[in-house]
Amino acid sequence: MDELIVSVSGLRGIVGTSLTAEVAVRYAEAFLATLPPGPVVIGRDGRASGRMFADAIAAAVVAAGRDVLDGDVAATPTVGILVQEYGAAGGIQISASHNPPQYNGMKLFSAAGRVLTAEAGRRVLERFQQPSPPVVAAEPGTLREVDGAATHVARVLARVDVDAIRRVRPRVWLDAGHGAGSCAARLLFEALGCEATIAGGTPDGLFEHTPEPTEENLSGMLPQIAAAGADVGFFQDPDADRLAVATAEGRFIGEEATLPLAVEAVLAQTPGPVVVNCSTSGMTAAVAAKHGVDCSVSAVGEANVVDRMLATDAVIGGEGNGGVIDPRVVLVRDSIVGMALVLERMCAGGNLQSVESLASALPTRAMLKTKVELGADARGPGLAAAFDRIEAAFPAASASRLDGLRLDEEATWVLVRASNTEPIVRIVAEADTVEAAQAAVARASAALSAVGT
Repeated sequence: MDELIVSVSGLRGIVGTSLTAEVAVRYAEAFLATLPPGPVVIGRDGRASGRMFADAIAAAVVAAGRDVLDGDVAATPTVGILVQEYGAAGGIQISASHNPPQYNGMKLFSAAGRVLTAEAGRRVLERFQQPSPPVVAAEPGTLREVDGAATHVARVLARVDVDAIRRVRPRVWLDAGHGAGSCAARLLFEALGCEATIAGGTPDGLFEHTPEPTEENLSGMLPQIAAAGADVGFFQDPDADRLAVATAEGRFIGEEATLPLAVEAVLAQTPGPVVVNCSTSGMTAAVAAKHGVDCSVSAVGEANVVDRMLATDAVIGGEGNGGVIDPRVVLVRDSIVGMALVLERMCAGGNLQSVESLASALPTRAMLKTKVELGADARGPGLAAAFDRIEAAFPAASASRLDGLRLDEEATWVLVRASNTEPIVRIVAEADTVEAAQAAVARASAALSAVGT
């Protein structure tokens, strides 16, 4: 659907129609109006339209009298690190994340180097919806090119047992998806002494598959892992804030397994609180319970997870879409630290442990995800009424409306919520068996189908 999606989480649309350079500049100007004095970092993933948007936004920032720190192609977590390293007032990442190539978008960062809180995002949204004339300073700012990949990797290396990984020297295969992830990944693998094969390493946005790192989208890439003789396969999304993992044999263990593997690595060294969102697999909570630490639950959305992590002084957190957040590196979902933590786990004890064995040690759960395109009209009263019907369809479940509707019933839970970045409603269910998860989704879908009728 050609609809500009604007929310407290950012902006996303189809290039040339719903999203133009003019729209992007207006959104950037709304953001600038909420920032304290200081320079602004601009980064982008590898999409072909990214440079155009970066140049247009940079011109507006310079005209407003602010300096621009141009990170060019950079992973989303790298942009957060650049904001911190240069003491910037904020940052803009030009990316449509996992959306198809015709899309692009913008993610906004505060001076803390994290995505904006919901409240800060609302202030930007309000200004964007009620635009005012742009600020033109008497003295324009300057533009400076910066590269944060080396700093990003240095922070990650300080977080993991580098010597253990170097001793084992695991062989790595990575699909960077023609996005921004290869920039820091190459440096990481070299520093860790890994023999690495990188597919899609040119950040040109010429995606070889649908960019969201799901098993369906990656099926054609999986055989390349065994063909390369690698010990592990990694998959990044275009802006490299999400990570999926596969075994040496090319078995996809998925995005949901990424976080519990990383959490296991962290808690083995540094026990402490963990935070996940309400759509994340229960595997992570089970890993936390094994280590005797608390696992808190937030609403869906990186900003909500980070808020909860700060409130609980969490040592690790993230989302089940493959987003690992390590506060010692940056308060942003980060595939680079995710890969390093999985490699550390594989090399613990000085002997190579297979990803297959690590994944099999995780609690067995069956998760099913689906989405329904309902359009903007279903986000208001129609969807609220559907939530009531869905809740009635699960009379034995406990209900939470922290974010959408989550229903917990014995060993099964189902979450129904409208996406912040796409005109869809997502349904996620997890249970002990595939059949039970399918039954939960079917019940929720049947009630949802009556929206607007």
